[in-house]
Amino acid sequence: LGDLHELFGAGELAVVHACGNPGGNRSHFESQDLMESGTATDRKLATGWLNRMIGTCPEDAASRSALRAVALTSQMPRSLHGPEEALALADLGRFGVGPAPGTGRRERGMAESMGGSGASGFEQLYASAVGDALHGASRDGFAAMDLLRQVNPRDYRPAHGADYPGGAFGRSLRQVAQLIKADVGLEVAFVEIGGWDTHANQGGATGALATRLTELGRGLASFHRDLGAKMSGVLVLTMSEFGRTVRQNGNRGTDHGHGTAFFALGGGVRGGRVLGEWPGLAEDRLYQGRDLAITTDYRDFFAEACVRHMGVPDTALDRVFPTHRTGPARFRGYLG
Repeated sequence: LGDLHELFGAGELAVVHACGNPGGNRSHFESQDLMESGTATDRKLATGWLNRMIGTCPEDAASRSALRAVALTSQMPRSLHGPEEALALADLGRFGVGPAPGTGRRERGMAESMGGSGASGFEQLYASAVGDALHGASRDGFAAMDLLRQVNPRDYRPAHGADYPGGAFGRSLRQVAQLIKADVGLEVAFVEIGGWDTHANQGGATGALATRLTELGRGLASFHRDLGAKMSGVLVLTMSEFGRTVRQNGNRGTDHGHGTAFFALGGGVRGGRVLGEWPGLAEDRLYQGRDLAITTDYRDFFAEACVRHMGVPDTALDRVFPTHRTGPARFRGYLG
């Protein structure tokens, strides 16, 4: 995480340790599902906390963009499930209905017969072929296509010498930066990075875990550098469904744990600090005798951003986190 050291020293990165879901378990799927739903144990909650949050933001409904909530993933994350509009796009450069580079003459002709790039003609065919129940969804999708044609993802060049890591994580962050700079009405973006299941040969300063941390740190630092002054209006939060065990296992790795560290980076962050109550690593302080205990509920971490960055009223937090009572008294203070 050396790439984040400068940001921490500059007061733009804060760490909240011993954070997580007190009701979580050691299953990746179930723990991720619960955390993105915004609950401790209720697996029946069908919507995600990010979707509920944007539904409570004090925005004029008439000005909401088709790109207000975007996940740079192949599938919609649980956190964005719900009635508010959201899009899941693995790669902005591949989103659309026009011919891809290298498409043959016959396919290009078919696309051009539908309206040049293919979008407007396809929209007419779609609108005439489906009932009113689908027209809203089709219009939202085509509105997003129109906005992305203005953005032109393939031609983007990062600014200020930003050097994103290769791979899906770096590409996703780069494309989020492009959407922010293009001013298309983006309010929430979701990206992910995998490879943290270090049960064997985890390593220390080098090895599997260090490689993942290097990619994470370099990606976040590049995103911050790329946005420059615009970062003052952007907040990045990191999350993980659980930490790792305190002790090494027999395969020189660590198993599924409990508490972990969450990061807050960017606009308004009162950084350069490690926040929260440290429970310690003494035997009698470990969770189930093996893990870092949780002293900050992850929903309190997210709720602080909802109120102090997104403008969600305190009185609406029970709609964002319906099974948890939170508020300013429970915030850790990473935002002013």
